[in-house]
Formats: sequence, structure tokens, C-alpha cells
Amino acid sequence: MTAEMVAPAWMHEQVTAEQYASWTEEQCAGIEIVDGMVLVSPSASKRHNRLARLLANALDAAAGPDWNADTDFDVRLQDVPLNNRRPDVTVYRAETIDVTPTRPEHVLLVVEVVSPGSETTDRIVKADQYARAGIQFYWRVEQAATGAPLVYTYVLDPATGRYRDGDVFAGVVKLVAPFAVEIDLSQT
Repeated sequence: MTAEMVAPAWMHEQVTAEQYASWTEEQCAGIEIVDGMVLVSPSASKRHNRLARLLANALDAAAGPDWNADTDFDVRLQDVPLNNRRPDVTVYRAETIDVTPTRPEHVLLVVEVVSPGSETTDRIVKADQYARAGIQFYWRVEQAATGAPLVYTYVLDPATGRYRDGDVFAGVVKLVAPFAVEIDLSQT
């Protein structure tokens, strides 16, 4: 067996929060940690990234001074075993911009843009994890082969700890909660 064939330790051993905190930004890019195990994500398509950026920009503009919307950073769902997710868009309390790690109590809304290979994770697994963590709003964006994307919105039901189905939008998202926002995605 050659040196190139030996998998690094992080591929087959659980990572702790302390170990992860010692890693560089470059080591953390493009990965999520689930139950302490590193999950490597393939690079997103340009269409995926464009959708995420358009959503983040519109949400950031609509959120007002108390909330920020951004892309591509960790949300620490739990410490043991370590669970870090990297939503496509996260709306979080503006006052926590310098707080690391971002915790569920800092987060109002997460958005996942579904891509080939992430269907089950985005539709079922992440929705369940975000709900259990207490994140109040979840949006799932389904990319269409032709036409505008579909945006499925969900609201946390505090009694069950699960998301309730909200509205579904094709092209233009228009909501009053968690704040008034109108986003035209028909040109993506």
C-alpha cells in the first residue's frame, strides 16, 4: 500500500469540538461534521451558489438591523457528538457576528438548496436536525431543470419539536414571517 492510499485519521475517527476548533478555515471548508464524523461535500454548481447568494442578499436586506443573512459558515447543532452543519444560507442575530461557533439560539432561519446527491439529507435529515436544535424557520429550495426554483417553507411547532409545512413558492417568495420579504428567483 502506498502513502497516497492511506486515508487521513479524520476520515475514520470521530472529531471532537476541541479538535475541530484547532483546524484552520481551509481545513473546515467544504465539510460538515455529523456525529463526530467528517462529511466532505462536493463543490456546488454555479446555479446553486447563485441561488444561495440571491437568497442571502434579499434576506439580509429585509431582515433589518437585528439580523444578518450570510452563506457558508458552520452552525454548531451540538457538541457531543460534534454536529456542525453548514447551511447554504443562515439568518442569525446581528449581535453574534463575532461569536464562534454559531449556535442554534443565534439562528432564526436556515435555507438549504437541494442539489443532486443531497436530496435525502436536505429534505429529511437536516430538517430533523434543525428542528431538534430549535431553529424556528427552515426553507428548502428545489432547483428545477427548467423554470423557477420551488421554495418550501417550514415553521417549527414548539409543541412537537418538528417543522410544520408552510407555504410553497414558485419563482417569487413573498412572506411576512419571520419578517416581510419578497424575493424574485424566477431569473436564476
